[in-house]
This record gives sequence, C-alpha cells and structure tokens, in this order.
Amino acid sequence: MILDFVTLDALRTHHPAWRLLRSEHAPLIASFLHRVFIVSNVRVIAASDMAEALNDVLYEIRQSLGEDAFPKPALEYLNDWTAADKGWLRKFYRSGTDEAQFDLTPSSEKALAWLEQLADRQFIGTESRLLTLFDLLKQMRDGTESNPARRIAELQVRRDKIDAEIAQVLSGQLPILDDSAVKDRFQQFMQGARELLADFREVEANFRQLDRRVREHIAMWEGGKGKLLEEVLGERDTITDSDQGRSFRAFWEFLLSNRRQQEFSELLDWVMALPAVEALEPDNRLRRVHYDWLEAGEHTQRTVALLSEQLRRFLDDQAWLENKRIMDILHSIERNALAVRDNQPAQLAMDLAEPHPEITLPMERPLFTPPLKSVIDSLCLQYGDEQIDDQALFSQVVVDKTRLTRHIRHALQDRSQISLSELLEAHPLQEGLAELVTYLQLGCDVFTTVVNESRQDFVHWEASALTGEKLLRSARLPHVIFVR
Repeated sequence: MILDFVTLDALRTHHPAWRLLRSEHAPLIASFLHRVFIVSNVRVIAASDMAEALNDVLYEIRQSLGEDAFPKPALEYLNDWTAADKGWLRKFYRSGTDEAQFDLTPSSEKALAWLEQLADRQFIGTESRLLTLFDLLKQMRDGTESNPARRIAELQVRRDKIDAEIAQVLSGQLPILDDSAVKDRFQQFMQGARELLADFREVEANFRQLDRRVREHIAMWEGGKGKLLEEVLGERDTITDSDQGRSFRAFWEFLLSNRRQQEFSELLDWVMALPAVEALEPDNRLRRVHYDWLEAGEHTQRTVALLSEQLRRFLDDQAWLENKRIMDILHSIERNALAVRDNQPAQLAMDLAEPHPEITLPMERPLFTPPLKSVIDSLCLQYGDEQIDDQALFSQVVVDKTRLTRHIRHALQDRSQISLSELLEAHPLQEGLAELVTYLQLGCDVFTTVVNESRQDFVHWEASALTGEKLLRSARLPHVIFVR
C-alpha cells in the first residue's frame, strides 16, 4: 500500500482502527477491550458479562475522576461501540439463544497491537529475527529448486554440517546458547504466538464477509436455482483453495495432530523452565497457547460451516415454494371442475386423443379364488402352570450417563481437550459397547467434539459369555476429541 495523502486521509476517516485511536474515549475503550479480550484471551463474551465488566471499570474511573465521568450506562457504551460508523465490536446472536454476544473486530485488535508496541522494551533482540529471515529464504530457494543435482549438493552440505556438529558433541564441545540468545528467541516466539492469535480473527472476518455476500446474493436472486448454486459454490471453492484457505487448512491439520501437540507441549515446558526465560517473567497462559490456537480455529471452522447451512436453508425454502405452486395448480383444476359440473357445455370444445392404446390380455386374468371363511370358536381361557425364569428382567444393561459425564468434565478441568482413547485408558469400559456408544452420544449432545476421520483408534474391553468365560472385544472408530 502506498502511503500518499489521499490514502492516509481515507484511512483516517473510514478505518475503524484509526477512528478508535482518534476517539475522545480512546483510553477507556482500548484499556477495557485489551483487558477483557486480549489479556484473558477470550473470543466471545455474552452481553450481560460484558456489561458487568464495563460497570466495574466505570466505577473505578468515577471514584478517581468524579461521578460525572462517563455518565451513560455500560450497555449503552457497548452498543455505541458496535455502531456502523465505529466498528470496534461485533454484536451478534448465537443460534439457540436470545442473548447478544460481543466479539473484538480485527481492526480493534490491530489498534491494540500498535499501542502495545509503543511501550519501551528493556531487551530488543535482532539475531533471532535475522536467522528466521535467513531460514525462510533458504526454504524458498530449496523448495523451488528443480535441478536434482543442486538439491543433492545442498543436502550433502547440510549433512556435512550435521556430521561436524555430531563430532563436536562427541568430543565434549557442546555449543550452548547464552542468556541473551535465549531471551532473543523467546521474545520472537511470544510475538509470533500473539500475532497468530490475532490473525485468526482476521481469517474469521474474511470468511464471515464471504457468508454475508452469499446471503445477499441469495436474497436478491431471481434466476434459476442451478445457476445460483454454481456461482455460490464456485465462490466458496475460490476462498477454500486460495493461499489463505490452504494455509489455514494446513495449520488446522497440525492442531488436530495429538503427537505434534504433545511434542509442542514438551518443548514449551522445557523452554519455560530455563533460567533466562524465567527471568523475563512470561505469562503462564503461554504454556497453553496451542490450545488457544485450537479454540480460535474452532471458531473459524464454525463460521465456515454457516455457508453450508445457508445453502441447505435455501434449498429447503425453494422446495417448499415449488410444492406450494404445484398444490395451487391442483386446487385451481378442482375449482374449475366443480364450476362446470352442473353446467356442462352443450357441445364439445376440445377433442383429446387417447394417451395410449388399450391392451387386453385375457390369459393374464387371475383365476377365481374362493374367499376364506373364518371359524370363530368360543373357548374359556385356562390358567397355565408354566414356570418362567424372570432373571432376564433384572439382567438388563444400564449405562450411567452421569458417571460418564463426570469423567469427561474431570478430565477437561486441567486441559482443553482429551481424546476418547485417552479417556478410556483412564476409565476402562464397564458395560462394553453400550457404554462406548453413550460416550459418542454425550459428545454430540452435551460436549463439543472434533472428529479426525484420517486417524483411527482401537478400543478394547472384556465381556462375559453365556458360559461365564471372559472374552476380549474390540472396536475401531475415528479419532474423537472432546474439547472444552
């Protein structure tokens, strides 16, 4: 973007981030939004919770500046910040609830990120950023090199460097990063992790704009259904197959990998325990940043799902309208037939040809079959003396849903997600297949689940045969993850 006078003047007038910085109440707005969204790392907040938090902030300000400071109610301020001429908050309603929800807009997050950069930093690292840029250039060069000889030569150079480093370690010379290098790289990691969370809001906003354009297109469409579906699906495929869509899909596949999540957690715990990192006093929420990425990505996935839901509703509405039109035509024919029933025309107005010739097949007629006569015999009921075993009534399998729900909630208290296979290792199945199906039902009705079709888990349990011996049963199912 060229920063000329016309462009900057348009940004100053229309861009929500610049309007936020120019606002008279910018200190209140920026500090409050930073506290409730950025510091707490929350994606969506209900209107009642948002108003309560703002009331607490306004009370503290009025204690120091006087009762006349910010005299309007908290909810009125929130609604004012969501107006079209400001655009600092997004107000919407979730399906199944009538309470408004608030979310931070990408423009407001950009303004808050710029304000954070104004603070003086005690330590500014440059080495890690230079190495990152150098590695990116090498990855682009090696990844686009089509000459096999050059690729092999580069790999051999990297192998020689690795062999030399192994020999150096075996000789007792361990190259260890000093505290300055560790701090430099850790600050670069924190900045990248925070920017990645901010990018999720912008990706979600882009998909939400696509959904809004699709809804407007459907509302104004007057042509055929097939042409509309072709345009809508083509537009969605364009977004999905774009650079941003492919990058998001690759990142989402990384988040769903349990092995990579475990490896990331171990590396993060190791780095957070270093003395140089502890001296920086990092936020403890950084230990769970990959789970925050997963939660943010889930919001984006739900936004993308709105497109499919909108298409389904459109098809249902169109089918209902077509059926209504057919019924109107049939009712019109019935009314016309009743109108001419008692007043038939004197002469024929139209001759109709036979729709098909009459074909008579005498040999295809069924033979006569005399009807069966039912014989009703009146008998008195007699009491029987059979001995029936009623133990089958008391040997029914009953699965305690409350116990299974308690297991899942207890497992999600100290972590954001847990797979079904890990949960069954801690709490083995007691009622067999019925208990496994109940876990899957709870994942659909009570908890939020993510299903990875590309990975399969095997579940084992013991069952009792009729003879009393123990049998080992197993089931194969996709990788199911319960998400908090």
